[in-house]
This record gives sequence, C-alpha cells and structure tokens, in this order.
Amino acid sequence: MKIKAKNWMIPWLVAGLFGTQAQGVLAGERESLEEVRATTMNLIELLVQEGVLSKEKADALLKQAQAAKQKAQEEAASVAEAAAPEAPPVATQSKAIRVQYVPEHVKNEMRAEIEQEVMKKLNYKAGERLGIPEWIDRVEWTGALRLRYQEDMFNEFNTPPVFLRTSEVQNMSSVNNTTEDRDRQRIRALFGANLKINEWLNGGIRFTTGMLQTPVTPNQTEGFSQGKFVFGLDRAFLEGKPYDWLTLTGGRFANPFFTGNPTFNTDLLWDPDLAFDGFTARANPAINNHWRVFSTVGAFPIEEIESSDTNKARDKWLYAAQGGIEWTASNDTKVKLGVAYYDFKNIEGERNPVNDSLKYAGTAPLWRQKGNSTFSIDGLNGNLCGDTGPCGLASKFQLINFTGEVDLATFDPVHVILHGAYVQNIGFDQQEILRRTGNLYKKENEGYELSLMVGNPLIKKLHDWQVFGGYRRLERDAMIDGFTDSNFRLGGTDAKGFFVGGQYGLGKNAWLSSRYVSADEISGLPFSVDTFFLDFNGRF
Repeated sequence: MKIKAKNWMIPWLVAGLFGTQAQGVLAGERESLEEVRATTMNLIELLVQEGVLSKEKADALLKQAQAAKQKAQEEAASVAEAAAPEAPPVATQSKAIRVQYVPEHVKNEMRAEIEQEVMKKLNYKAGERLGIPEWIDRVEWTGALRLRYQEDMFNEFNTPPVFLRTSEVQNMSSVNNTTEDRDRQRIRALFGANLKINEWLNGGIRFTTGMLQTPVTPNQTEGFSQGKFVFGLDRAFLEGKPYDWLTLTGGRFANPFFTGNPTFNTDLLWDPDLAFDGFTARANPAINNHWRVFSTVGAFPIEEIESSDTNKARDKWLYAAQGGIEWTASNDTKVKLGVAYYDFKNIEGERNPVNDSLKYAGTAPLWRQKGNSTFSIDGLNGNLCGDTGPCGLASKFQLINFTGEVDLATFDPVHVILHGAYVQNIGFDQQEILRRTGNLYKKENEGYELSLMVGNPLIKKLHDWQVFGGYRRLERDAMIDGFTDSNFRLGGTDAKGFFVGGQYGLGKNAWLSSRYVSADEISGLPFSVDTFFLDFNGRF
C-alpha cells in the first residue's frame, strides 16, 4: 500500500521540513511549524524503514526541499531589500524570512491522512514480522466468572422423596431430598468470542461450565475431591444481517425472544441459561423516531430420534413466532409489548401396545425437572412410571404468551421497570389426554408473573445498584417443566411464590448480587423450598 499525497500538500510538506529555520516567524507559528516538521521527518524515516519509500527517493525529496528552501530564502531577501527604506547598514541586523501560515484544518487533514495510511502499512508489516494472522483483528474475546453461595431450605412438612419419585401422575424422579437443608459453594465460568467474518456476517462461540446432561444451568458445585470441572460448548452460531432491520441466525444461540429485562431474571417460561438450537429470523424495522415493531420466527430441534420398525417415536421440535411493538420517549422511557406462540411438536407421550415395550418408549422426554402431568408409557406391560418404566408427558403444549414491560427513565440513571407476563397452554385437552393416556387430569394450564425493579438497569461500574421483587405462579401444565427457571423452586412447574433481591457495583465490570426465593406447590404433593443466593460476579 503506497501513500498518495495530494498536490496541495507538497508546499506544506516542504515548509514543514525547512521553514522553521527562518528567524522572522512568530512564536505561535514557529511552534506549529516545528510540530509539522518533526512529524514529517519522522514520517520519511518510517517510510524508509518499512520499505514504502526507498533511501534514494528519500534523499531526493530532502534535496528538493533544501533547494526549495534556499530559493525561498533568496526571494524573500530580495523582496525585503527592495521594500526597505534607505538607511545605513547595521552589522548586527539579520535578514527575516516570513513563512506562509499553515491553516489548522490543513494540518489536521494532513496529519489524519498520513496517520491512516501509515498505520495501515505498519499494521500489515507488523503482522508479517510477528506471525500474527490477519483474522485476529476480527475477534472480540468475552467472558464472565461467578462465585455463588447457595442455601436450599426445605419445609419440614414436605413429601418424602420416595413418594415423589414413584408418583405416576406427577412424577418427580429428579428429586432426591425434600427435608434436609443444603449449603453449596458453586462456580460458573463463561468464555467465548464474537467473530466479525465480513461486512454482513458475524458469528460466535462460547464455552461454559455445567453438567453435560442438563441444558438449564451452568453452575458446578465446588469440592476439589470431585476432580475437574466440566467445560462444554454452549454457543456456536452464524448471524447474517442482509439489511439493518433483518437478522438471520443459525446454530446454537441465546434465547431470541423478548422475555423482559435479563439483569433480574423476569423470564416466566425459559431458564436464562438455556441455549436454543436451530434457525431464527428477526425483523426490527423502525416506524419513526419513537415507534418500532419487532418480530421473531424460528424452528428449533429439541430431540432427534432415529425411527425404526420397532421405534415409532418422532423427532421433537419447537416452532415459534413472536411479534410486538416498542415505543421510546424523548427521555429514553420505553414501553414494550409482545405476544408469542410456541408450538411443541411430538413432545407428548404415547402408550406402548401390549407385548411391545419399545414402540413409543422414545416419546419420553430426554430431560425433565418436575411438575408436569405424567403417565406410564409402558403401563400395559407392567412397567409403571416412577418404578421401572418410562414416563410420558400427558399434555400437548401449544402456548400463547403475552409479555409487557414499562421502563421509566424519568430519574435517569435510576430507572423504574415494571414487568408482567402471562401464559396459557391452549394445547391442554382433557378428552384428548384421556383417550391417549387413560387418565383424567385437572386443567392447570396457566401462569403469570409481576415484578418491579428500581435502580440502574445494568450494573456496569462502581456504585451502580438495583433492587427488585416479584411474584410468579406457573401451573402444572402451563409450560414444559424441563426448560423453566432452575432457581425457582429448584426448577419446574406447579410452583408459586415470590422473589426479592438486589445488586451493587463494586467497580468496573464487578458486582455483588443476592436473591431470596420462596416457592410452594400449587396443587401437587407438598414440596416447598426457600432458596438464598449470594453471587460475586466479574466479566470481561
């Protein structure tokens, strides 16, 4: 890459090299010209060192400038002598040369153009010398660490675990403890990179701690006798923006749907750490300076099943769409409303026929927490759910979800955020469930949440703060229990209760947060849990 100087720059380049030797330059002009001269001399030296300009051409440029300077001195002396009045010569009088003033905007433009062109060349050369590949400049590294103290406090009247695990209609096979309080030190680590591939295509990868068999929590309980922590790939996606208002994403990525402010976890349906696999398209065109519409559609594989002559289960999918509108006031106050439809395909269980224990065994969910209505897939063959047989989900899941948020910025930087959400599983059909499972279940297919936050919407620096609280109710079959918040009643549905908490900034990218959650069952077997979290967070 060669530096192309404009024609009008040549006089100023010459003046910058040699004009400051004149004696009649004013002090302010002398200082500015000395700066230009020093910059120009350093530039020529760098250009020679980097191979942009040969030594011969540099010497020629210096000689040309010297000749121009000598000529300018002679012409200035002649003009001064002709204009001076007749007077006896004074031996100590020196000849003054007036150098043309270089306007400030001309110097700034010269400096910016020189710096831009030279740095491009130097960066390329430095990369060659050090062996650094060009793509390293298009990678942004990100990460976060969280140290957590967690205390689980159980009600003394909770149902013993053995009865929860053997229940057919509401099987809780993942519950091992219901009465003994538990204290844990836990850790979460995230490390990833945002990739700038070209002008319209980006990507990302991220690794996280967490148990490989659970999709909803990256926490790992500390204890050095347990060996090494597990570190797995949690994000891997490509994201294209063919237009400013359209984003296309494929791979494994964060939840693409509007669910509320993530800093104090107001998500009624989804665990905040859940990754979505598949494809999504998001459109966010602006109507004017205050109004914007948004929409998201996507197809997400939940579980791929290889069907065969003996296995008639089908692939499990989620098809989803969300639309909404956002209004922003002049003072950054925002109101955002969205409605979503989530259609889970082939998620419900099917009963095996007599003497065939494999035909629909694959309809059992690969991952569950607790709460959903269940039944024995292989009950006709004596393999009961909760005993030796697989458990199937009784209901189909087709959800209508409304989400709204008001962010008042009147007292900025302190905000007041009011959040609300409602969900109904319109796929719940008592008669269809009775026909498919042989059981009759109570209709419990709704949920809602209300919450309030006061403080800084994001904790970024020292003394940023926020306090929050809310109430949540999520009935048994309002949502698939495997994907809900793993911290609220330790995960799942059939849960109601409140949460309060706060966060405080300890410095740039470092903060302390705490949350207290108290949750009970709605209608199932008694199982109440109060949980306290204290987190020390850092990000980079």
